[in-house]
Parts: sequence; structure tokens; C-alpha cells
Amino acid sequence: MTDFSSQHAREQLDHEMIMIEVNLDDCSSEVLGFTMDQLLSAGANDVYYTSIYMKKNRPAYKLSVLTTPLRQPELEEIIFKETTSFGLRFFPVSCHRLGREFYIAKTAWGEVSVKIGIYQGKKIKFSPEFEDCRALAEKHNLPLQTIYDGAKNMAISHYK
Repeated sequence: MTDFSSQHAREQLDHEMIMIEVNLDDCSSEVLGFTMDQLLSAGANDVYYTSIYMKKNRPAYKLSVLTTPLRQPELEEIIFKETTSFGLRFFPVSCHRLGREFYIAKTAWGEVSVKIGIYQGKKIKFSPEFEDCRALAEKHNLPLQTIYDGAKNMAISHYK
């Protein structure tokens, strides 16, 4: 089962985040996957890439990395060392994060941690942890969606 060090987090508005972006038209998806892992391990808050088209209709990826100003230099170094980039751009962004708490759904197949999103004091999202659901689906030879739905419904019912 997933281990969570913090069981409660309040809703947050953060106006001091940085988005780093770079367009890559000559970088393989394997390199991007490796780079994503490196960036997340170094403390990036979020990493994703988007399929785009550049000049002359060249297919490419836009790599986007959300971070704090403190981590920005280290993450830029990873991007320059691991990708084909010769330059990047960055800009300030604000983030609004839901409050979070966790519920342990004790399903017929085993326990699943369910992340609960809280907005203005109300529980509005229920998201079972993928790794917990996957482990139970594999153990019991059941569809992943069966485990996911069972855990989610149990959490929703608990809070109604």
C-alpha cells in the first residue's frame, strides 16, 4: 500500500512557481522519458511533454517543468545535459492546489489509499492510488477498473 508522510494538506495558492519550457524537434522519446525521471527525482513539482509542430511542420515535443525558484538552476542543468536543447524559456506561474487527505478503503480484495481533494472545505475529488489498485488487480487477476471503482465508491460512501 502507498505510504504517505503527510496525511493532511490545506488548500494552497502559490504565486512563486516557475515554469521551464523547451521545444525539442530532435530528441527521442526514450531520452525524454529518462529526462522526466531525472527531473522528478531532482524535485520538480511536475514534468510533462506535449506533441507540437515547429517551423517547416517538423514534429516535436514541448517539455514543461514546474518548479520552485530554488530548484530551477539544477533542473535547467538536467535539461541541458540530458536533451538536445540549446536554450529554454522560463516564466513565473501561480498554482492553486486542492487540500488533501487520505482514506484507506478496505475493499474485498485489500486496502487501497484514496486521495481526497478538498475545495473550500468540501470533499470534491476521490482518487484511488494507482499502485495500490494495480497490485490488487494483479494479485486477484481482476480488471484494474474493478479495483479502482470499488475503492473510489467506498471512499465516497464513507463521506456521504
